Amino acid sequence: MSANERLKGLETFVAVADAGSFTAAAARLNLTNSAVGKAVARLEERLQKQLFERSTRKLEMTDAGAAFYQVCTRILDELEVAERALSAEEATPSGRLRIDLPATFGRMKVLAPLLAFAAQHPQVTPHISYTDRFVDVVEDGMDVVVRIGGDEAWPAAVGYRHLGNEELIFCAAPAFIAAHGAPQRASDLPAYDAILYGRADGSTQPWRIQDGAAPLARQHINGRMVFGQAESQVAAVEAGLGLAQFPTWLVDQKIREGKLINILPQLTTQGLPLHLLWQRSRQHAPKVQALLAHFETTLCINP
Repeated sequence: MSANERLKGLETFVAVADAGSFTAAAARLNLTNSAVGKAVARLEERLQKQLFERSTRKLEMTDAGAAFYQVCTRILDELEVAERALSAEEATPSGRLRIDLPATFGRMKVLAPLLAFAAQHPQVTPHISYTDRFVDVVEDGMDVVVRIGGDEAWPAAVGYRHLGNEELIFCAAPAFIAAHGAPQRASDLPAYDAILYGRADGSTQPWRIQDGAAPLARQHINGRMVFGQAESQVAAVEAGLGLAQFPTWLVDQKIREGKLINILPQLTTQGLPLHLLWQRSRQHAPKVQALLAHFETTLCINP
């Protein structure tokens, strides 16, 4: 089998996976349903693996199909970058752009700049995912990743840019302060009901306290409520159920509206770093360069 035939098989498989049906993929590829079905069947026969679970209701990838999809999209994306690097179209950002964002920060602070970028570059097709888990930029086939936290010793294949650090503040609702009074110093905090952020492993995120010239302290406390989702944590504090430590980007609007109060401004503490990450092998692609430049001027982790 020629290399060209192999690539066509990969393209057809990816089109079916993206479209969710043979019919929709056939329309996108300007092929017949039969041709698409046969191409996938030949690929499955060659690989000796079933790539799709077929039923009358829906088409879903098998575990083998999902793993193969990740490899195929990475190969096709790399091929696209190489082709555009040799073409006159290199100057114009275009093509598929895979982007991964932190779940809450992505929705609240990255989506608007990203939509503006899409409007400015109609030939770019962003594929956007939201996750707070660790993303392997290269293995997961991402072009650009926005990440809060993580190691700064990134692999050699990954480019990165530091865009600043969170600022952490302690917040409570006016009704909570009216009922319980406001803490005056760090040593007062354990006496108040706390609303904590819970990690996937069942632990809770400690408070980071920078009190004057004292060293940064990480304080583990028992909380009245624990949430694994930041916006729900904010809602509980806004409802007057306790106080919490939040990054300013998460609650700046609530503070402006008077729904939350920064109760201990003297304890404002530096939080986690914000980074842009990308594959170095793709950094010269116009679509990647354009998005990195756009994010550098539009993303801000502190209001």
